[in-house]
Amino acid sequence: MGRVADLLSDQAAQRASATPIDLYAWMVLARELDGALCELNPKWFPCYGEEACIVGSFIDLGPNDVAAPHYRDPFIVYLMRGAEMWRLVAQVLGSGDGYSRGRSLPFYGPPQLGNLPWVAGDLGTSLGVATGAALALRERGDQGVCVCTFGDGTSNRGDLHEAVNIAALWKLPIVFLCQNNGWSISQPAASYLSAPVHHRASGYGIPGHAVDGQDVQEVRRAVREAIARARQGDGPSLIEARTCRYGGHWAGDDQAYRSGKDAAPDPLQVLADRLVQGGMAQHDVLAAMREEAIEAVLAAVNVARTATPVGPEQLGVDEVYA
Repeated sequence: MGRVADLLSDQAAQRASATPIDLYAWMVLARELDGALCELNPKWFPCYGEEACIVGSFIDLGPNDVAAPHYRDPFIVYLMRGAEMWRLVAQVLGSGDGYSRGRSLPFYGPPQLGNLPWVAGDLGTSLGVATGAALALRERGDQGVCVCTFGDGTSNRGDLHEAVNIAALWKLPIVFLCQNNGWSISQPAASYLSAPVHHRASGYGIPGHAVDGQDVQEVRRAVREAIARARQGDGPSLIEARTCRYGGHWAGDDQAYRSGKDAAPDPLQVLADRLVQGGMAQHDVLAAMREEAIEAVLAAVNVARTATPVGPEQLGVDEVYA
C-alpha cells in the first residue's frame, strides 16, 4: 500500500501527525482530483495553484474542530476529513449517491465529519455561519476551533466585517484565512483592494499575518499558531495567504481578460524541491506518489459513473410534500 492509499484509508488518523511527505501527498491528491472534476463539470471552480493554502489551512484540525472552506476548497477538505472520494465525484455528476443526493452539485459536504454542511454560492454568507459555529464551539467547552477560508474578492463584503468584529469582541475560537489569488472573477486585486487584507486585523485588535500561499509549510505554521491561540481563549486571527489562481474562475473560463499566466512558483514543486534537497524523499518516490494519486482519482471516477441516478427518493420529495 502506498502513501496515498494510507492517507485515504484513515484520513483523520493520518492528519493528526502529518509529515512533510503527507503534505505533498494531500496536495497531489488535491491537484489530480481537481483536474478530474474540471473535466467532468465545466462549471467547477478549480483550485489549481492554491493547493498549499487548502492543505496547510486544514491539515491540523481535530475531530472536535469545524472546517469552513470556501468554494475552491471544499472537496479536498472533505476528503481530508474522511469523505469518500467516489461520493464526492458522484456529487459533481449530479448522482443520488453524492452527499447532497443531487440537490447541490459542488458545495454540500458531510456535516458529520465536522464540516459546515454547505459552502455558500453567494460568497461571504458562510463567514457568518462559521462565526456562529465558533460561538457554539466555545459554548460546548471542548476547545474546538473553526478555520474559515475565503477569497480576496469576498474580503470586501460586509459579511467579513461583521464576522471578524463579533469574533474579536467575544474572543471566539476561529481562524480567518484569506486566499488572495489576485483575482475576483475577472477583476485584478489592484482594482478593488486599497491595502493588504491582513492589515485590517489591527482595526479589530487581533493579530494579522501575511504568508506565502505557495509554501504549504509556511501556511501550516501560521494557521497552527492561530489555532493554538484560539484554543487557549485568546480569540481570532486574520491570515492573508498570497497565492495564485493558475486557471480561470471556473473550468470553462477562457480568461480573455487575462494576459499570460501570473508568475508564482508551483506549490507542489516548492515542497518537492525541499523534500529532495533535505534528503526526505527521492524524485522517483514523489513521481510514484503522483501516479498513485492519479489511479485513486480514476478509480473514484469510474465508481461514480455507475452511481444511482437522481429520482424523487434522492431529492427528498417526501420531505417536502405530505
